[in-house]
Amino acid sequence: MFDLSGKVALVTGGNGGIGLGMAEGLARAGARVVVAARHAGKSAAAVEALRALGSDSLALGVDVTDETSVAALFEQVDARCGRLDILVNNAGTTVRKPVDQLALAEWHQVMDTNLTSAFLCCKAAHPLMKRGGGGKIINIGSMMSIFGASYAPAYGASKGGVVQLTRAMAASWAVDGIQVNAVLPGWIQTELTDGARAQVEGLNERVLARTAAGRWGQPRDLAGIAVFLASGASDFITGTAIPVDGGYSIAA
Repeated sequence: MFDLSGKVALVTGGNGGIGLGMAEGLARAGARVVVAARHAGKSAAAVEALRALGSDSLALGVDVTDETSVAALFEQVDARCGRLDILVNNAGTTVRKPVDQLALAEWHQVMDTNLTSAFLCCKAAHPLMKRGGGGKIINIGSMMSIFGASYAPAYGASKGGVVQLTRAMAASWAVDGIQVNAVLPGWIQTELTDGARAQVEGLNERVLARTAAGRWGQPRDLAGIAVFLASGASDFITGTAIPVDGGYSIAA
């Protein structure tokens, strides 16, 4: 039920953090993983790690905010792999400023990287998945899809948009055999959240106090949900937004 042998998975931002954690889960389940990112050195290291798990992995460069670059990425995937079964839209960024201090260029930077990129990649993936008889799309939202934070207006807006885009595509593409779901990571220890802990006073203590599991998450904690949503086990699940947060969102 969870076997991904023979499947091709594309993970944007898959060379580190949550993206790599998910990619490793998909690789262990048998998928051929394509790492799509901008940093060639990090991507090469990620591919080496995935190949050590038995995945015939490869890395492709992309700027997920650029429509031409995204189109070229999916053309390369089709040419080199012959199919696309799984797409994980993980590429993301943030700018930690309140609304009154946020420049329009910074707003666009976050929205284009987090939300517009998911739109572009899903749109490009759709014909390949439809041709193959179906597929799985996993969009990475955030706890900020649910909660508000004064220092993350653009990030929260983009991730809320990811959830609504997920629902719209799920409704549109179910007839094509494509399930589209979102994952809402809690506080996961990555380069991005290391910056948050450095910039937001008291954040580490508040996260530990509120998270039922009593710890920060690790990228490997996202591997299981990636495999579940990418496999036949989730064929009747679409349009959902699933928290993976150690109980952060259930705290009173």
